[in-house]
Amino acid sequence: MNSTAPRQHPLDGIGRENIRITDIDVLPLSYVDPAGDLWRTGGYQVWKTDGAITRVFTDQGLVGLGEGSPYEGPGYIKEYTEQVIRPLLIGHNPFDVELLTNRGNASRRDRAPWAGVDNACWDVIGKAKGLPVYRLLATDHEPVTRVKVYASAGVEHAWYADGERDLIDEARRYQSQGYDAFKFRCGTDWQQAGMTLERYVPILERLREAVGPEFRLMHEAVGMLLGSHERIITDFAPVLERLGFYWFEEAFGDTSLECLDLYCRLRDALPTVMVSGGERFRERFEAQEWLDQRALDIVQTDCNVTGITENWHIARMAHLRGVLSIPHNWHGGGSTMANAHFVAGIPNGAYCELNQTRNPLKEGIFREPLTVRQGYMQLPDRPGFGVELIDDVQERFPYVPGPYLRPNPRLGA
Repeated sequence: MNSTAPRQHPLDGIGRENIRITDIDVLPLSYVDPAGDLWRTGGYQVWKTDGAITRVFTDQGLVGLGEGSPYEGPGYIKEYTEQVIRPLLIGHNPFDVELLTNRGNASRRDRAPWAGVDNACWDVIGKAKGLPVYRLLATDHEPVTRVKVYASAGVEHAWYADGERDLIDEARRYQSQGYDAFKFRCGTDWQQAGMTLERYVPILERLREAVGPEFRLMHEAVGMLLGSHERIITDFAPVLERLGFYWFEEAFGDTSLECLDLYCRLRDALPTVMVSGGERFRERFEAQEWLDQRALDIVQTDCNVTGITENWHIARMAHLRGVLSIPHNWHGGGSTMANAHFVAGIPNGAYCELNQTRNPLKEGIFREPLTVRQGYMQLPDRPGFGVELIDDVQERFPYVPGPYLRPNPRLGA
């Protein structure tokens, strides 16, 4: 796929096939934890996990799989895709994916259905060309076939229980499994537990001592837990720097323009710890200001929000500015198949995230699932994403409507 000619699109130079979209549908899926307690953070606990698998059917018998962010509601994604997107795209060639699915100005909720269709079109294109998606995306370099994966979790420890021990045990567990990096959250509600920065810092120090200096630690958002954004820069950032953390993610709770100057100041306060964010960016123009202002070391745009096509452009913009592209990837196998191929096909994709929570939708929906061994995911050399759904996926994982978060009853005990 390599060429010396500049490419404006990942499909430049790739021969088109005569193929047409005949139908599009969405399979909403759920896994409900029997105990209603999959994981917990802040004041909430998660009782189920969802999926929203998009299928694009063609006149050549090829079926493409994709997924838009289930956070936007599988029921809504199904309704929007089948009622709005489907009539617009039937009869069109999936090779026109950028023209068909580039809806960057859509609302965040509507962007998820478009992302699912975009990703599914890439699966069709790969199958039509007989090539893995990652090979199509690698337009001017050799792709990797083994994607480095980091353990993303830190939602087991509860400060109303033995949170410190659980956090350290969890980190050691991933270390023993061959991961070299672990990202974690702030735990359960700080106010309820009487947690303070003064209590928290020694826990981080003991965590670092337990895993050693070479194991990479990444910290998720702090938000307003410290009482102000200013304290994140003046009081918390020096702790992460001293303890040699690898990156600090969405430090102020999200990556909104109101926080742009704060992120620039945070980067100045963290000479060795990388600053990451952008998982909610929908398109390249939303990301451009952050990249131009040098506010991020890592952009985390997620293919189940942007779609692969738009994320390819964002990754190239980031690469030109010396910024890594490591996508947010918290959901099930439908999101991982797209994000893993994306990381494998770009020159600046150092890791792919993989959540470690109990979630059968990560591997149980595929006949030959993508799995991690010793911190790496070996991508198949099969066409498209290289995975196919099991026949009875909806029977095994019937969709259960409703928000996935519930107030954590343990906090009131």
